[in-house]
Amino acid sequence: MCVGFFMILLDTTIVNVAMPAMIDGLRASLNDIIWVNSAYLLTFAVPLLLTGRLGDRFGPKRVYLTGLTIFVLASLTCGLATSAELLIAARAVQGLGAAAMTPQTMAFITHLFPPHKRGAALGVWGSVAGFATVSGPLLGGLLVTTLGWEWIFFVNLPLGVVALVLVLRWVPDWQPGRSHRFDVLGIVLCCLGLGLVVFGVQNGEHYGWGRVAGPINITEIIVTGAVLLVVFVLWQAAGRNTEPLLPLRIFGNRNFSLGNVANVIIGFSVTGLFVPLVLFVQTVPKLSAFEAGLLTAPTSLTSGVVAFFAGRLSNGPGAKYLPITGFVLLGGGIAVLTLQLGGSPWLLLPALVVVGAGMGMVYAPLTNIATKTLDPVLMGAGSGIYNTSRQFGGVLGSAGTGAVLQVVLAATGDFTTATRGALLMLVASTVVGVTAAVLMRRETGVQDSAGASDPGLPVTRPS
Repeated sequence: MCVGFFMILLDTTIVNVAMPAMIDGLRASLNDIIWVNSAYLLTFAVPLLLTGRLGDRFGPKRVYLTGLTIFVLASLTCGLATSAELLIAARAVQGLGAAAMTPQTMAFITHLFPPHKRGAALGVWGSVAGFATVSGPLLGGLLVTTLGWEWIFFVNLPLGVVALVLVLRWVPDWQPGRSHRFDVLGIVLCCLGLGLVVFGVQNGEHYGWGRVAGPINITEIIVTGAVLLVVFVLWQAAGRNTEPLLPLRIFGNRNFSLGNVANVIIGFSVTGLFVPLVLFVQTVPKLSAFEAGLLTAPTSLTSGVVAFFAGRLSNGPGAKYLPITGFVLLGGGIAVLTLQLGGSPWLLLPALVVVGAGMGMVYAPLTNIATKTLDPVLMGAGSGIYNTSRQFGGVLGSAGTGAVLQVVLAATGDFTTATRGALLMLVASTVVGVTAAVLMRRETGVQDSAGASDPGLPVTRPS
């Protein structure tokens, strides 16, 4: 299962180093290429609440294999794309495939490992994420430099075949045996609301924060999206909605609620960091794509190593101090980066290693703390919501840093100043992550909530 998860995350990070090459090769704008990233993150984030239920109904192995097939075919289309528009569309389909795969991986972890052993499993899972992100910049830089940007997508074809064979051979066809009603209205409201907000934020500068088409302007688009998201939340709380997409009662668990806040921030910070940073080092100091990958590789390598050990430590009573420390390191590392942007890019390495250590201390421990105290009947819903919050943070991080880059660049004409502005926004966001982690309870057991009604995504653990 982790082979496919590796491929999903590889494709997130591998694109960053190829952005300048895609701008030249497709004659695209900065906004177009940021949308190549945002389209993937958006279609990855929104369906996660639904795909967890699909796995519960049809079996996680079958949904995983369907998503894997979609992902590989979309990767082929991405590599063959001759325009930014086609590439963005193919990346959106790729995101749908990733959305189908991701909850099934986490569902199998919660199915196979009891709470007291789950930290170690999540540590391995977090390490896979770290090593995928270290492989992405290096492999992407090498492929872009030697073969062209198209090959960052073609590389998914052999990886996908390997993942397909391994899953068919060794992963059990576990059937949770649940039948669900699907909250169609909730899906529509969530997709439209999130899509409009992201479109408005990211394209605001492109349209001069004014008219987009006819009488419709950017402000109206953002406000409409926000209203739809409010209506979505109200619909989830409505008594008529017997099986909501987002069961709000799950947020009665304090650690889970705060964990999701922190999860949005880690997605926001990490995605928001690498988009402007990789563009900067290839635009101002003129590093090659491979050199840019080499520069950022220690961040992800450190993250993967630290995550492995942090996941094991997260079973202890002081587990919440791991993400607290992680967010402090992450924010401090990014703050140092903003001060060093004017010098040699290689002087950024120590700060990037600190950032990687911070990431590793947040990922696996935060997941374990947030989900460990959930009642087992809420675990399936929790997995879908938790995955969604991280991807939602990534969408906002990509859109937000893209917007700041374009606004400051238009005002100053200086890419260094624009990058510094984007990074300072990320430093501020980590304060929210630290606060959420500090407010978590020191709980190690599963709460007794036998009276809670089933939101529709139970995970049955084998004896």
